[in-house]
Amino acid sequence: MFTQNIEALIEAAKHLTPEDHERLLRALLEESGLPTVQRRITEIRGLGKEVWQGIDAQDYVNAERDSWEN
Repeated sequence: MFTQNIEALIEAAKHLTPEDHERLLRALLEESGLPTVQRRITEIRGLGKEVWQGIDAQDYVNAERDSWEN
């Protein structure tokens, strides 16, 4: 029975406006007690930079463009 209620709620949520979706999500997060920390995109600056070391940007772009035609 509980699963049916959840499925009905999920189906009802599909018909919400974007604003109501956000309101519902906030309410669920508050009720759950999960942390709602907002992050800044700048916090990930430089993440994965080691992957690109030694790779020339223009050579990479040229190789990608060439792969589109093959």
